[in-house]
Amino acid sequence: MPGGPADSELIRRSEQVPELFAELFDRHAAALRRYVARRLGDSLADDVVSDAFLTAFRRRRHYDTGHPDARPWLYGIAAKLIQRHRRVEVRLYRALARTGVDELTEPYADRIDDRVAAEQAGLAAALADLPAADREVLLLVAWADMTYEDVARALSIPVGTVRSRLHRARARTRRALGGSDPTTAREESLDG
Repeated sequence: MPGGPADSELIRRSEQVPELFAELFDRHAAALRRYVARRLGDSLADDVVSDAFLTAFRRRRHYDTGHPDARPWLYGIAAKLIQRHRRVEVRLYRALARTGVDELTEPYADRIDDRVAAEQAGLAAALADLPAADREVLLLVAWADMTYEDVARALSIPVGTVRSRLHRARARTRRALGGSDPTTAREESLDG
């Protein structure tokens, strides 16, 4: 890792010096929190991230140090914790679909035009209607910026399963949005 030892080295060394695990937290907690907050809202994000790192700390002896980047492992733990809150997540998407207001981006809403808000509401409805396994893969790729291989590692599934779930999720989302790609609609509306 630039600027320090690889995550795997930190985890390995933390078995002897537990305080070193804090550096792993410093590296990844903020991004993981943003991801969890987008999935469950701010009210649960801190608790889920804390639980994820506590679980990771307790399981660090079982970490496969052949993987220098611990991000997929941490997101996998968080994904399992998010599963406990599925109803909250779906409720947030349904509220967004009804109101068109994302609680996390509301402070910036004045910079977003009506077209983007409508796309966002449609996307939220589409996410709420996705099967949980497909939604998990889609959001790890889209919001956590993970590769297919990282998602496979995070969820302990084959890469082929990641590809098929992602394909299904994208197809269903595109259909729910009337065939439009929400990323291009957003870019056009922000440019114009």
